[in-house]
Amino acid sequence: MTDKFLAAGVAVDKTACHFDKLYDYLIPDELAGIAKPGCRVMINFGNSMRQGMIMELHHVDDGIGLKTVSSLLDKKPVLSEELVKLAVSMKERCFCTLFEACKAMLPTGLSLKIMYDYAVSGENDLPDESGLSETEMQIIAFLFGRKAFVRQDLIIKNLGLSDDEMLTRLFKKGFLKRRESVKKRLQDTSIKMVTLLRDEPEKKYSPAQNEVLSVLRSVGDASKKEICYFTGVSGAVIDNLVKRGICAYYDSEPPAPEKQDEQPAFIGDIELTDIQERAYGSLLKQYRSGKPSCALLYGVTGSGKTSVFMKLIDRANEENRGVICMVPEIALTPQLLAKFTARYGDRVAVFHSGLSLAKRLEEWKRVKNGQANIAVGTRSAVFAPLDDIGLIVMDEEQEYSYKSASTPRFHARELAKLRCAYHNCLLLLSSATPSVESFYHAKEGRYSLCTLGSRYGSARLPHVITADMNLEHQQGNTSDFSSVLLEAIEDNLDHGHQSIILLNRRGHNTFVSCRSCNDVISCPNCSISLTFHSANNRLMCHYCGYSVPAPDKCPSCGSSKLRYSGAGTQKAEQELAEIFPSARILRLDTDSTMRRYDYEKKLGAFKNGDYDIMLGTQMVAKGLDFENVTLVGVLSADLMLHGDDFRSYERTFSLLTQVVGRSGRGGLEGRAIIQTYEPENPIIGLAAAQDYDEFYDSEILLRKAMLYPPFTDICVVSFSGEDKSIAKKASEYFAGQLSKLAGDEYKDLPMRVLGPAPALVSRINNKYRFRMIIKFRNSRRFREMLSRLLTDLGKNREYSSVSAAADIDPENIM
Repeated sequence: MTDKFLAAGVAVDKTACHFDKLYDYLIPDELAGIAKPGCRVMINFGNSMRQGMIMELHHVDDGIGLKTVSSLLDKKPVLSEELVKLAVSMKERCFCTLFEACKAMLPTGLSLKIMYDYAVSGENDLPDESGLSETEMQIIAFLFGRKAFVRQDLIIKNLGLSDDEMLTRLFKKGFLKRRESVKKRLQDTSIKMVTLLRDEPEKKYSPAQNEVLSVLRSVGDASKKEICYFTGVSGAVIDNLVKRGICAYYDSEPPAPEKQDEQPAFIGDIELTDIQERAYGSLLKQYRSGKPSCALLYGVTGSGKTSVFMKLIDRANEENRGVICMVPEIALTPQLLAKFTARYGDRVAVFHSGLSLAKRLEEWKRVKNGQANIAVGTRSAVFAPLDDIGLIVMDEEQEYSYKSASTPRFHARELAKLRCAYHNCLLLLSSATPSVESFYHAKEGRYSLCTLGSRYGSARLPHVITADMNLEHQQGNTSDFSSVLLEAIEDNLDHGHQSIILLNRRGHNTFVSCRSCNDVISCPNCSISLTFHSANNRLMCHYCGYSVPAPDKCPSCGSSKLRYSGAGTQKAEQELAEIFPSARILRLDTDSTMRRYDYEKKLGAFKNGDYDIMLGTQMVAKGLDFENVTLVGVLSADLMLHGDDFRSYERTFSLLTQVVGRSGRGGLEGRAIIQTYEPENPIIGLAAAQDYDEFYDSEILLRKAMLYPPFTDICVVSFSGEDKSIAKKASEYFAGQLSKLAGDEYKDLPMRVLGPAPALVSRINNKYRFRMIIKFRNSRRFREMLSRLLTDLGKNREYSSVSAAADIDPENIM
């Protein structure tokens, strides 16, 4: 009987969906018993070396035609059996490749990139110099003297090359030979700073280089990222100045923020009220059941939901079971982490993208090795490599930042359900404003429902005032702040209390138009207007990053009659500083938090009383708990009411309710002022009253009448390409194939199809975008049909320049 051969089914990196599958590779004898599912390998795929993940092992009758695994990258599996199965489920549900699913589960610091080692082709003599540049001869001489392969990055560093282009050219000409290797990506543990070495004004520089030098002369050293923001230049401009010896790079590790003081309320026994105790008892019963289940903890802002689920975490921790606790924003992590570390010490590991690559890898290893069994973080924490999970908590579960907007397009809640099913444990969703879908499932009995109807202890819900901005303008107030809000801020400053102001728009002005020709200054790469940023005096695109200095004249007609309209956080900050010159104002948005640890430092400073007013976008609205905040102001509350998505009302209600709930959380009485041009709008009124139940009752009727979730699922299929006509044809071809399949093999599937049509922002980064919206019932058969359609389109060479993607229940359907 012929011996069978051991083979591995490998998921291969950089495959496309239409040829993504498990590829069989033989396991060499020396790796038998070591190579296991969940281990990464290097394989020869086509004519290049690629990374792969072993998904399964099996025996084959003969190895004819099969290649052999080149090398094993992990001595132990980096993915458990559970996570390997989860990757397979993600491919089927998220329309991604198997390797993309695996890669999403691993910390970026663990990932590898293909590198090349180079050596001179001839062994005895240097090659003829004819046709070679001086730099090329230096490369060859450098390698010839070493008589061995040298790493690509070392050659570039030693010879001062800007990239590997010249090495590749010498290899293609036959002067060099090379071999492929791998290297861990751990280079971003510090901030890349730029310093001015030689200031030579008499030399000729390009306009972009002069912009960089001007910044460095005025402020001294600055990070590369900040220079790009304030000047609008690309990183290549700075690289060129460094290459010329005018500037230099150096690394600077940002100091970690000081640890927040331990919070006594979360160190000893957690005292619960009678209402909290009933909720805890119900959840504990579910936790002990040993069956996969889902519960919704619904309570008004400040009702003590955190105390309830932390007591449940206590129980899981006592039993040495793993816990995952997720928050939607990086900004919420520091406060929650302070509570967790005060209570559980080094048993806590943190997962979010704000950490350096080295720190992410360290935290992942602590969980993987069993040193930490409580994972706290954003949506990536759902992949924490825990072997025995007892509880998964999703705080502020309604937030759509739990949904990944890039491949793989997963929702952390859906993956959490799969992990709970595997571990037979409880998924706890917590919110003051649950998603309409989650509350519907709780009402229907699919989830259990625990309610906290009042604030904890002596704290009371804030008194809410609605300020009519129409009346303010009639009375001559043309500022962005109503008189009632300004009076309240002044009163808070007099009494030493803090205020939070929400304006959910970045920048200074939202658009610039010409009063002569009526043109709006738009991005040349995207079909969207540019936003004025006063911090760098530039017009910027929030989609592709394009920026240009703020003009004095209209680019279209040359008129100087430009009008700056709309207000963003930078303009609001300027107005506040002019009205209250002695107030200490903190602006919190993505433009003011570019550096690592900025969130933690600024929130810590606000908590310590270093600022009187915190002004920001939605990152100031959720989950934050400051006892001295007694006033919340909301500017332009109508911004999201009339959006392009069926969730506009829900998002507006949730954001307003959440930010109002930041006021009066301690022993002090709180108040909130909502500025609006639509004071009679029912959503504004319900948010002011903090009446979620009434909002839900009206919203669920609208969803049912219009056939929106939770009464159906929605899939958006998007098409993008640089050629508008080809992208449009691809979307129409897809629609035609869908019509054929839906009318034949899959005619049992109920669905409604809208489109294809241009997306709301029809061009981004010079790519034209078309969308198709499908209302359907999510099932394996529907996903099978959609996968077939995407595979068919991917194989069609006529549309090879078009990217297509499917997203089930996306954040935005337009």
